Amino acid sequence: MPASDERKIILVVRPTRLDELIARFNTVQQAQFYVEHLGADFSDYLAENKRYETAIADVEAILRAVARVQRLDRRYLPNFVFGPDDVVVVLGQDGLVANTLKYLDGQPVLGVNPDPARWDGPLLPFNPKSLPKVIGEALRNKRPIKRVSMAKATLNTGAVIHAVNDLFIGPQSHVSARYVLQAEEREERQSSSGIIVSTGMGSTGWLKSLYSGWLGTASALGLDPAERTIDMSFAWDADFLRYFVREPFPSRTTGATIVAGLVSNTRPLTIVSEMPEHGVIFSDGIEADFLEFNAGTRAVVTLAERQGLLVV
Repeated sequence: MPASDERKIILVVRPTRLDELIARFNTVQQAQFYVEHLGADFSDYLAENKRYETAIADVEAILRAVARVQRLDRRYLPNFVFGPDDVVVVLGQDGLVANTLKYLDGQPVLGVNPDPARWDGPLLPFNPKSLPKVIGEALRNKRPIKRVSMAKATLNTGAVIHAVNDLFIGPQSHVSARYVLQAEEREERQSSSGIIVSTGMGSTGWLKSLYSGWLGTASALGLDPAERTIDMSFAWDADFLRYFVREPFPSRTTGATIVAGLVSNTRPLTIVSEMPEHGVIFSDGIEADFLEFNAGTRAVVTLAERQGLLVV
C-alpha cells in the first residue's frame, strides 16, 4: 500500500436540481420562469445549488491539502477507471453513494453530507467540518470499514450488471413481463410487472414497500395476516439476497407460486426472458443504465464476488 500522500482522492459530485433545469431550459431565467409558472418556490432551488457549490469548494480544498484530487461528475462513473489505491469521497446524497459503490472494486468510500439540514443521509456519516481528521485516517487505513454486499446479474450474452440496493428485471414500460423463473429447484412460467432482487442495503427501500403493500392488501381483503407489520431488512454484508415478484398473474399458461425467497451463490435465481422487446434489467433505480433482456436472454442472479467498502 502506498504512503498516504501518494494516494489519489476521487471526489464524486452530482448536478443539482438547478443544474438539471438549466441544462433543459438553457438559462437560469428560463428555469425560474418554468418553476414559478408551476407555483413552486424557485428560491429553494437557488439555495440548494449555492449550498452544494460551497460544499464542493470547501471539500475540495480540504482534500487538496492532503493528497492529489480529481473531481468526477456522476455521469462519468460507468466509464471511469479507478486506481486500485484510490480513496473515493462522495459528496451526497445517499443515492450517489450507492451508485458509486457498484463501480468500485476494493476502493474505500467516504460519504459526505453537503447539507445536513436538507438530507438525512444514513450513507453520509461525515460533513465538511469532520472531513480533515477523517480523510487523514482513511488515507492511512486507520478508519473502520463497513462491508456492503452487492447483487450481480450475468447474462448469456456476456453482459453483467451490479447493484448495491436492488435489481429490477422486467418490462421497460407498463406492460407485462413474460419469463421463466427458476429458483430453489423449482421452475415456473410467469407473467408479472417484474422481479425485484434486493441486497441488505436495499432491504429497507423498495423491498420494504413491496412487503408492506402485500400486508396492507391482505388486511384490506379481510385475510388478517398474523403480522400486521413485517421487517424484512437484513445485514448490509449478508451472504444472501431476497427476491420478490411484483403482481404475478395466474392463468392457464402462467403461475404465481414462486413469488418470494432467498438468493445465494449456492441458490442462484435464473430468469429466461420471453419478451420479444422492451425487456430490461437495471440497478439501483437508474433506468437509463440498463441491459436489454429480450426473448432468449438468460439472467443468472447471485451475490457479486466483490463488496463495497464504506468508511464509517
